[in-house]
Amino acid sequence: MENEFAKVMSERTDEELIKIVTAERTRYNPTVIKAADAEIEKRNIDKSEFEKIKERATIEIEQKQKVDSNVVSSGIRFLNCIIDFIIAYLLILVIFIILGLFINPTSNSFVGGLFTLITVLGTFLAYYAIMEIKFQKTVAKFITKTKVVRFDGSKPNVSEIIARTICRLIPFDGISYLFVKNGLHDYLSKTKVVKDRVK
Repeated sequence: MENEFAKVMSERTDEELIKIVTAERTRYNPTVIKAADAEIEKRNIDKSEFEKIKERATIEIEQKQKVDSNVVSSGIRFLNCIIDFIIAYLLILVIFIILGLFINPTSNSFVGGLFTLITVLGTFLAYYAIMEIKFQKTVAKFITKTKVVRFDGSKPNVSEIIARTICRLIPFDGISYLFVKNGLHDYLSKTKVVKDRVK
């Protein structure tokens, strides 16, 4: 068993090893700590780096705990889902009314069906993507005073929001957070929904 831990520790970076034996020490059992200490000795890592890395790691841990303690409840998430569904539906309706003034695809044709599908999905995805890229929140999240953040509490970048938005197309994603703390689109995009004013 000790040999296994030694092998695992030999694959860790210097910074990861220092975090294990300092800021994250309480998370590991003594055998892991012993293997990490042995690897540090073997590499002859400069001890002067320990305090800086420990300080950085401690700040990261505290920030993550702060974010985790402010993750919103499943009830709020469900309310957000309903409000945003209504908003997206109304947007789709308005777009169809406007488009209906200029084009009139027949309802029975393949082109008409494809046009409808693209318009509905495009509007739905654009609503979430544009709102969350620009504001970190949708209309529902403005109402419930919540926002989207990365796991560390920072603002998600455009690619993370796009991934989050596309993941909403996964069947039953909208209700997945009724069974787990974070929904599928949260987990896959490495984001969370938290209270807007993090305490």
